[in-house]
Amino acid sequence: MKSTVTFAGALTRAALIALAVFVPAMALFSRPSSTPKATPRPGNSDRHCVLVGGTVMTNFGAIDQNTTMGTATGDLRGAVSGTLLGAPQPGAGNTLVFHVQHHWVTESGDTLTFDPAVATTAPLSQTLFAIITYPVHLTGGTGKFAGATGDFTTIGEVDLVKGTVFRYSGQVCFADQD
Repeated sequence: MKSTVTFAGALTRAALIALAVFVPAMALFSRPSSTPKATPRPGNSDRHCVLVGGTVMTNFGAIDQNTTMGTATGDLRGAVSGTLLGAPQPGAGNTLVFHVQHHWVTESGDTLTFDPAVATTAPLSQTLFAIITYPVHLTGGTGKFAGATGDFTTIGEVDLVKGTVFRYSGQVCFADQD
């Protein structure tokens, strides 16, 4: 009887280990058969929209004390930076508000242009801030982004010493090509 229990326990452990390896591997290596399409916003009937998402990681001080520089992964992978447009301002409910101008060049060399963004944060320390709201609006760009528009939401943190990390998600609507 003891050998049956040991064998069953070993089999259960092996199955759990296989699941722990197999499921994440499938998620990592499987891709959707096509890029999901986003629902066009009203007034964008001559556009096609796609969902986008990824991460951004930057460091302060790469250019100057008010500008970050780093990389973007995901659908808009490339190089990014953000410049603080002045000192952070106190906001409602003990928040701190940052005004930021983004600069983005995709891996293929296309430039993305953005309206200045407003990041509302909760201070966690003198240098660490949690993002509460951070909407970002794409206004166009070069190459395939000429005439494109889009809206993203972001979550993450700002660390004035160690850098920033964000997750972006949203949609880009491209002008239809004739």
